Formats: sequence, C-alpha cells, structure tokens
Amino acid sequence: MFKYSLDNKRYHTLNYFYKQKFGKKVFKVPLDLGFSCPNKKSGGCIFCKDNSKSNITLDSQDLLEQFDHAKKIMEKKWPDSYYIAYFQAGTNTYGPVEVLQKYIDLILTIPKVVGISIATRPDCLSQEYLAYFKELNKKTFLTIELGLQSSKEETLKYINRGHDVDTFTKAVQDLQKIKVFTVAHIINGLPYETKEDMLKTVKYLNDLKIDGVKIHALFINKDTELANRYQEEKFPVLTKEEFVDIVCDELAYLNEKIVIERITGDPTLEDLITPTWLTKKFVVLNDIDKEMVKRDIYQGINCHKKTNIS
Repeated sequence: MFKYSLDNKRYHTLNYFYKQKFGKKVFKVPLDLGFSCPNKKSGGCIFCKDNSKSNITLDSQDLLEQFDHAKKIMEKKWPDSYYIAYFQAGTNTYGPVEVLQKYIDLILTIPKVVGISIATRPDCLSQEYLAYFKELNKKTFLTIELGLQSSKEETLKYINRGHDVDTFTKAVQDLQKIKVFTVAHIINGLPYETKEDMLKTVKYLNDLKIDGVKIHALFINKDTELANRYQEEKFPVLTKEEFVDIVCDELAYLNEKIVIERITGDPTLEDLITPTWLTKKFVVLNDIDKEMVKRDIYQGINCHKKTNIS
C-alpha cells in the first residue's frame, strides 16, 4: 500500500494527511461569507457561477447557522470528527482584514475546530493579510487555497483569470515565507489546452514545492460566459477516459509529499451542460484507482525523471 494513504489509494490523500496530523477523521465545513471577487469588475472568470458556492452551504447570512447545517450533514457519516472551517465561496481576502478576522475569531470558539482554510486569489494577498495569516497560523492550522487553473498564460487570458503566472508564484512564495500550508487549484480540460499543457502546469507546481493540489475537471454550467463560448466555438471537452489518463500522468509526476485534496469536478446536475460523466464522481475516482493499478504507478514515481514538458 502507498505510504501516504489509508484506503489503498496510490496518491497522497487528504484523509491520510489529516489523520496523521490530528489523530482522527477531519472534515471541512464549507462556509459562505458573502464576499465578492475583484475580477468581476472585468467580467470574472468565464467558468464562474455563484462564486464557487458549495452544494451543501446553507443559504444564510448567519455564519454559525451555516456551520451547524453543514456539520450535521457530515456528522451522519463521520460522527466523531474534528472540523476545519472552509471559507470557500468568493474571494475571502477581498475586503478589510478586520472583517475576516471577526468571522474567524467566532469560528475558533466552536469546539473541535482544529483549522481554518481560506480560498482566495493570488492577486488578493496584501501585506496586511500576510501579517495576519502569520499570527493566525500560530493559533490554528491555517490553509490558504489559491486558484491557478493553468500555468499557460494564453489560457489565463482566454478564461479571463485576471492575473498572470508570476502573480501566483509570488503569492505562494510569500505564504511559504510565513510557513502557511498552501493549496493550488488547477483545471484539466480548459479550452484548447493539450495534455502537454496540463502536465506543464503540474510540473510548475511541483517545482514551486506547493503543499497541496486540487485537481478539477472542466465542466460547463448554464448561464456562464464559458457556456456561450462553447455554443459558439464547439471546442472539445475531455472524455472520462482522457481525464483519467491525464490525472494518472499528473499524479505520477507530482512529488509524493504533495497532498491531493481533490481529484475530480463536482457539478450540480441542474446547472450542468457537459460533461455528464462528471456526475458519477465515484465512478471517476474508481477508474483512476484502477488505471493506476493497471499501470503499476503511484504518486511521485516519475517526479525525478527527465521529461519532455520543460
């Protein structure tokens, strides 16, 4: 069995990481503070809908109600667990530090909360926020999640990401200086990207010594700019088989110490245009597991090999 897994996975699972760090099951509780995003001023990312809100986040302005709602859902499966408050929706450092700090101070009074995870953009990390995160990291286990999506500049422009790769690099390096656990989000299957482009993104993150990665599959939701372009341009969307093949190659390249926090997309059926295979999440995960066994590979096996994706 792969040494960074508790359930026969061949990659470094988040479940393993949390179990080693905290000694028991830990799950993230998704929260929505109602923060917007600075990129909306220029139209926003073309795939974005509802500020990336979780499917289980309660539509309430009250933070404790949201927390209790999500916790009750998850405790049905994991009754004896610790919690990490996951500030997921929107750009959570887009606004005064004092506002976010107020919410975090409230959450940290809840029993069995052992960490805070904050989703934001690499171009929204001011020196004031970095100073706050340095102190917060001394009080609890802090994770900062940054959207990269791709290391290809042309792709970032096409999806209207609103920042370049250098901005992401600097943000990660700033967080590394204050020893904050940092997770990158990437998307496989972005329009007009090749498999080589996606592997280059993984190589970039590997060289950056990122702490964790969330691998998403591109899906096209209704009422987004991406849906409009898909209708006009008819660009290809990954098949399940293509996605599985790419993920296996990505995992083989990523250093085994990098935590894989997510490995597929999670669309809402009523919003989804394509691909419909993503609605069968556990089929996709099982296919990745089976393909890694078939190839007899595991995370990091090709980490130190020379490749043609430099």
